[in-house]
Amino acid sequence: MTVLEDRIAMADTDACTQRLDDWFERLERMPVPEGFRVEIVGGNVFMTPQRNTHWQIIFHIAGAVAEKYGMDRVFSDVRIDFPGHENGFCPDVALLKNSAKPDGGGHWRHQDVEFVAEVVSRGTAANDYGPKRTAYAVAEVPVYVIADPYQGRCLVYTDPKDGDYAEPAKVDFGTDIDLTGTVVDLVLKTGAFPRD
Repeated sequence: MTVLEDRIAMADTDACTQRLDDWFERLERMPVPEGFRVEIVGGNVFMTPQRNTHWQIIFHIAGAVAEKYGMDRVFSDVRIDFPGHENGFCPDVALLKNSAKPDGGGHWRHQDVEFVAEVVSRGTAANDYGPKRTAYAVAEVPVYVIADPYQGRCLVYTDPKDGDYAEPAKVDFGTDIDLTGTVVDLVLKTGAFPRD
């Protein structure tokens, strides 16, 4: 890239971040019902109810990751901006690098994300399997797990290359997910994951 192209790309990124900041400020002032999660995927606002099944799976995953890495590195439902058009995601579970620090605006950087897990909801399943998977791959998130209570299985994506993941490992609920060969370096037990 040339210096001019670098400056244009930086200006575009700054403008996108500012638009996302504006959107989230407006959303925070709206009367969003309790128990709903709000995020922006591809410039579209999604408001999803947190159902019991959804939360139980999140709790199990976050608990397992926090047990190994501590609570300071594990987040749920916290905004992280990802590559692509206006992607202000609030991952169900995210693990940040030990060295991660918020940017000047108080936001976590996608470059510091080592692991993401999303639990499928009926209304936003297409996001988890589509634009989010793509954005996580472009951001080079080393491990992305989709837990799908409707199918009773998890998809495990690892080692993104050239903006995409290879075919995922498919793991049925009740079978352990062995992540010991990844940066996460743990075995995630799915036996208590409820189904819908």
